[in-house]
Amino acid sequence: MSDERQVLKAQDDAHGVGHDYVKGSPHLRHAALRGDIEGRLQRLVRAAIARTGACRVLEIGAGHGTFTQTLVDAGARVTVTEASQASAEHLRQAFAGDERVEVLYDEVGDGVLSGTGSWDLVVMISVIHHIPDYLDFLRRLQPRISEGGAFFSVQDPLFYPRRSKVSHLASRGSYFAWRLVQGDYRRGIATRVRRLRGVYDETAESDLVEYHVVREGCDEEAIRTLLAEHFDVEIFTYWSSQGAFFQRLFAGTGLRSDFGVEAVGNRG
Repeated sequence: MSDERQVLKAQDDAHGVGHDYVKGSPHLRHAALRGDIEGRLQRLVRAAIARTGACRVLEIGAGHGTFTQTLVDAGARVTVTEASQASAEHLRQAFAGDERVEVLYDEVGDGVLSGTGSWDLVVMISVIHHIPDYLDFLRRLQPRISEGGAFFSVQDPLFYPRRSKVSHLASRGSYFAWRLVQGDYRRGIATRVRRLRGVYDETAESDLVEYHVVREGCDEEAIRTLLAEHFDVEIFTYWSSQGAFFQRLFAGTGLRSDFGVEAVGNRG
């Protein structure tokens, strides 16, 4: 099985019926992070409406639709894709009867790219780091964005080799402190032993779901270079941690762990 298929299967298994997206998602748990994302999405939708009179959005990997609602409330019509069948069904029920939202179960993860549709804004929130060849995915995505359109992503880990030792230590320490109260210790210990040994287990769900750990985060500068061929690109960085205490402790410092991308003005 290819890396892509293995990762997709692990994602589907890990995000089954009853999965709690908020529990391990700083951008959903913490009001400041969530508010910043909502504000950026609202501005991008308003800009598209001002430019063309409408805003067609493709949201890839919407989870349970937290930011789908933000986009709709801002005036967009949204096509949502989900590689988790359970999440896709949850979204269908959540937005049942709302003609502004179309939900697609994208079993192969990139099926929407093989179509002929185009969108004014493409949104990927906490998704890029789950894609094995994310640069190729973004390269293929660009033609699906209309002329003058925009791309937005957020909540992806910065490329490890460019992060400071202090940032690494703070991230690991805050994660371990949070992890201690989450249970399932056998899986947690086994995963940590593999990390320390530098081993990647293609049969372990935790290694596939958190694929970015194996390849040392995501290369934000490579993403900038790729998108800059067609867009005006902003890379913004910030601190992100699951636990509320460590989020408050480090958010006001100069430490950075994650990044987002705003790419606007697609030149085609």
